[in-house]
Formats: sequence, C-alpha cells, structure tokens
Amino acid sequence: MECVVQGIIETQHVEALQILLQGLCGVPKDRVRVHEFCLKSGPNLGVVPSEVRLLCDLAQPTPTWTVRHAGGAMRGAGAEQLSVLVRSVVESKVSNNALRFFYAVGYKLDHELLKIGFAFRFQRVVPITVTVTSANRMPRLHAIDDAVPLTPGIQLVEITAPAAGDNYNEVAAAVSSFCEYLVPLLHLSKPGVSTGIVPTAAAAASSLLSNSGGKAI
Repeated sequence: MECVVQGIIETQHVEALQILLQGLCGVPKDRVRVHEFCLKSGPNLGVVPSEVRLLCDLAQPTPTWTVRHAGGAMRGAGAEQLSVLVRSVVESKVSNNALRFFYAVGYKLDHELLKIGFAFRFQRVVPITVTVTSANRMPRLHAIDDAVPLTPGIQLVEITAPAAGDNYNEVAAAVSSFCEYLVPLLHLSKPGVSTGIVPTAAAAASSLLSNSGGKAI
C-alpha cells in the first residue's frame, strides 16, 4: 500500500520549493526523467478493465523499466477521515522488452507522457518521496525529443510513502505532518481533489529566494 497526496505549483516558484525541500529533507535531489506508458487491457483479457503503467527511467545511465499498477482507494469511515489517499500498489522491475510483452498479451497503449523534474527521497518516521515534475505529451508516438508541456507553467507535486494494513495511520500522519511545512507554497490533498494555486506562493517564494541569495542549493 501507499499513502499519497498531490498539489500543483507554478513553474516560476519551483526553484523556491526546491530550496525549501533541500532544507527540510537534508538529502541531495535526484533527477527525474521518466517515459511513462499508460496501458489498458483489451476485451480478450476479461470483462473487468485493467490499467498498468510502464515506466522507463531515462535518468539512469542505462534506462531501467518498471511496471506499476495502482489499485483503488481504501474506503470506509476511517479512510474518509484521513487527509491522504491510501491505495494498494503492485510494482516490479521488468526487462526492456516489457512493452512488446504487454502488446502481445492484449494491452493497448492509451497514452504516453514524458515526466521531467526532480525528487527528494528521505526518512522521516517512514520513507517519504517528494516528486516535482512537469508532464509532457508527445506529438508523435514515442517522440520524446519533441515532447511539449501538457500544462505550461504548472508542475505537479506528489508526496508518497509506503504503508501496510497495520501502519497506514502512522504513515498518513507522517505525510500530513510534512505537508504542513509546504503550506506557504502549495496545498496538498488527495489525488482528484484540486486545491489550485496558493495565494501566498509568490510572497513565500520571494522570501525563500531572498534568504538563499537567489540560488538553489
């Protein structure tokens, strides 16, 4: 399982967010450059449709491939009271012929994206990952060199942490607590619940850039 929250931030404030995250996380950032394939099952794979995402990590010297399936959100009164979304996740490393394999068994390409940005991975009670990326679409199939921003001027911020059936409350509390430090720049909420741009972001970003000398760490 994993706990997840998302938010959006204007690209002009991403440098300030990076400075804030560097100070909070205390670890170097990782470069993110991922070619993501969204694959949906065909009619020969059952009456219940399924969706998997095939991720090619282009930031590595040799691109690595991962297949990922995110299940539905946990439901019930307890889940509704949490400020984060809790969902099941299955993820595995795969070989570089995975796309050909999924096509062969009946999956179809629904869409593809190129996600570019950075991530901070650190420990705070539980392992937490903060990812800041721009989503880019390709005008032609697999044409990553020609990718253009899907939402110009806006980037996605996602915070995730692994969880299990016996500790998701603890993990959710740790994620929620960390999110409070980012409130001046952005609001984070369950995926699908948009909170928009934070009115205080410009002032907070200006203060962070001023205190750091205008340079990202």
